[in-house]
Amino acid sequence: MTSFRELRRFALLASVTLPMAIAANGVLAQDKPKEHADTPAAAYEPSMTTLGQINVEIPGRKPGDPVITPSEFQAANKVYFERCAGCHGVLRKGATGKPLTPDLTRELGFEHLRDYINYGSPGGMPNWGTSGQMTDEQVDAMARYLLIEPPAPPEFGMAEMRETWKVLVAPEDRPTKKMNDIDIDNLFSVTLRDSGQVALIDGESYEIHNIIETGYAVHISRISASGRYLYVIGRDALINMIDLWMDPPQTVAQIKVGAEARSVETSKMKGWEDKYAVAGAYWPPHYVIMDGDTLEPKKIVSTRGMVYDTQEYHPEPRVAAILASHYRPEFIVNVKETGKILLVDYSDIKNLKVTEIEAERFLHDGGFDSTKRYFLTAANARGKVAVIDTKEGSLTAILETEGETPHPGRGANLVHPDFGPVWATSHLGDETVALIGTDPEGHPDSAWKVVQQLYALGGGSLFVKSHPKSGHLYVDAPLNPDAEISASVAVFKINELGQEEPEYTVLPIGEWAGIAEGQPRVVQGEFNQDGDEIWFSVWNGRDQESAIVVVDDKTLELRHVIKDPRLITPTGKFNVFNTRQDIY
Repeated sequence: MTSFRELRRFALLASVTLPMAIAANGVLAQDKPKEHADTPAAAYEPSMTTLGQINVEIPGRKPGDPVITPSEFQAANKVYFERCAGCHGVLRKGATGKPLTPDLTRELGFEHLRDYINYGSPGGMPNWGTSGQMTDEQVDAMARYLLIEPPAPPEFGMAEMRETWKVLVAPEDRPTKKMNDIDIDNLFSVTLRDSGQVALIDGESYEIHNIIETGYAVHISRISASGRYLYVIGRDALINMIDLWMDPPQTVAQIKVGAEARSVETSKMKGWEDKYAVAGAYWPPHYVIMDGDTLEPKKIVSTRGMVYDTQEYHPEPRVAAILASHYRPEFIVNVKETGKILLVDYSDIKNLKVTEIEAERFLHDGGFDSTKRYFLTAANARGKVAVIDTKEGSLTAILETEGETPHPGRGANLVHPDFGPVWATSHLGDETVALIGTDPEGHPDSAWKVVQQLYALGGGSLFVKSHPKSGHLYVDAPLNPDAEISASVAVFKINELGQEEPEYTVLPIGEWAGIAEGQPRVVQGEFNQDGDEIWFSVWNGRDQESAIVVVDDKTLELRHVIKDPRLITPTGKFNVFNTRQDIY
């Protein structure tokens, strides 16, 4: 391991020296740099859903519409839903990415759109053309496609949902006791995103217990309150409910809750354990409450409605993160585009009560503070974090993170030597890490403020991680364009955070993995149950070797490398105990 700040300096320089040009309309357009690095942001956060398989009619022609054949339109529509909708929205209304409706795209013009798609931008737009991920013909067709009114995919209601619902093993036919010798609490559910699978890996022996077929591009894994059931949701909105008591663990129920989705969670309040599951969809924009034992859909609730600040109607408010309250029988539901956080009372779903909290637009990920009372969530396109008191059911604070595009995942909780308990988020757009005070009783002057800003390797961070038994804070940077940075992790010593600008240690995780080909990127640290080791995914191309690297938390030395031909593009990892208990 090495400690070097020149990597951060290089990343900062790289982010500001790309040549720029000003288009006639005043919009920034990128020039043609010789070495515009390919960002994998779209590879990590694409739509990649069944939306891309849906044939839709070309919307009614209007004067000035570009010439586009039906086959070109369908091909462009597929590319948009698979690669662009995750950021720009199914209806092109914008979210993390800018709106791409014809009133805006026609002002930019065909050539600007074509060049933007081809060369990308320093702000995170992938260089689809120059990276080779789109041909010249595809880039040309996409520019024309964006000048036409966006088509709307079909709706997906209860009838369509129930057609997809399958109970593969009925509850009465499942084991009445654990049938395997797996230490379930120290089991890891590992996303194999490009193979449409999850790997169940033993936290002690590092052996793969089972590979389970799931939805495409799995987004997250969540655990039932009892610890028995694993719920996995893919970006194609397919949920797999896996019984961890079976030998081997296997899927016992499935359902598709839409055409595109991101989130699933289960009821955790005492007395309601395993009673319900809930999932949120990107398309159609709704959330679904299901039976916790069978995934039978019980109630679908649309999130279409008015944006909290402008009071204008939005047709596509997508559901992002969902968490289960530990204080009330409620699900906490982030509605991205309208900027609302919903507290959904599941104690009586026939007479559903929902508390609607006005927060900030473009809500994304988030997690609890160390007491599990406060929910901190990023409105990443607005650079803010909203704080919800789940015990009182109200908004506590909204604050600026002082960085560009916060992306906390679930965040990280640690005890700062000066400010007490804090919650951390890193940023996609720069190298900063914000530490936010979370102790209104013990440290009232620091509560709900950025008490310290750390400087890690560079922009492109997706996740931070710590653990109550750890003395470290880990920060990844998988979306950084520099290969050395994206394959490394910055580690801060918590007891040194009181310094003016704390130093960090760099762990060369990619180098430790010993992968000779490709550009492996290191993503998403996850601790084992005991908190004495942390696992990192070394995420490579689909047809290239990937790995999981296990690091000793005390010494910051390599402990083990997990390699297996079945580990295809591993990304997220979810330890059963830590995920169930919301420990991060």
